[in-house]
Amino acid sequence: MEILGFFGAFLMGLTLGLIGGGGSILTVPILVYLFSIDAILATAYSLFIVGLTSLIGSFSHVSQGNIHWRTALIFGIPSIISVYLTRLYFVPIIPTYIFKIGDFVMTKPLMILLFFAILMVFASYTMIKESKISKEKSIGEIKYNYLLILIEGLVVGTITGLVGAGGGFLIIPALVLFAKLPMKQAVGTSLIIIAMKSLIGFTGDLKGQTHIDWQFLSYFSAVAIIGILIGSLLSKNVEDEKLKPAFGYFVLIMGIYIITKEIFFQHT
Repeated sequence: MEILGFFGAFLMGLTLGLIGGGGSILTVPILVYLFSIDAILATAYSLFIVGLTSLIGSFSHVSQGNIHWRTALIFGIPSIISVYLTRLYFVPIIPTYIFKIGDFVMTKPLMILLFFAILMVFASYTMIKESKISKEKSIGEIKYNYLLILIEGLVVGTITGLVGAGGGFLIIPALVLFAKLPMKQAVGTSLIIIAMKSLIGFTGDLKGQTHIDWQFLSYFSAVAIIGILIGSLLSKNVEDEKLKPAFGYFVLIMGIYIITKEIFFQHT
């Protein structure tokens, strides 16, 4: 299973490099189902893996001038604050046992997994539909809807803190629609935002004294980084409008699988 898990890490990085978002949503399921890591700890690990991988992947976009730094700050600052506070204060106070109905027990790890799976279903929809957004071009000077960008930053940061996903599938459409960025700039700027908020959010877990297996994180991150570097190279010759819907259907199947397994086969 570990070999399959590291292949999943490569696939996550590859997808992140190819389409700029969405790949990170695979990280928690890979950690939980292929490496048997507790769901809560998996969300912490995911923040580090996704943050570091996105940071490395953003370097090529920096050199190509695809980062809109003002937008990264406007979106990133509220996102960083919310993800950090969520990891440090909100996640630890969620009770271990939430409720019980018959034989079904809603625990903290199960709630996180189910919320994550619902998010995957939503993400799959945005990726399947996003080809229409991808074709939109920015014309003239970039205009900001500051309020919407700030609100989106807070919301994405909170979601990232809860489930450990980078949120590129939410960030990229927001940057295209609210900040009017061209698609390439939206992808590059998204990677910088994901890197900042994920790595800083991860420090909230360090303060919470969560046990961290640094050796495992190093191996997993290294494989994911190889994937994102290859994906970034391939992205120059591959149309993301064709890749995103296909990947969206894969994420949809994974989300439905998690919901079905955790609700109906909880004790198997």
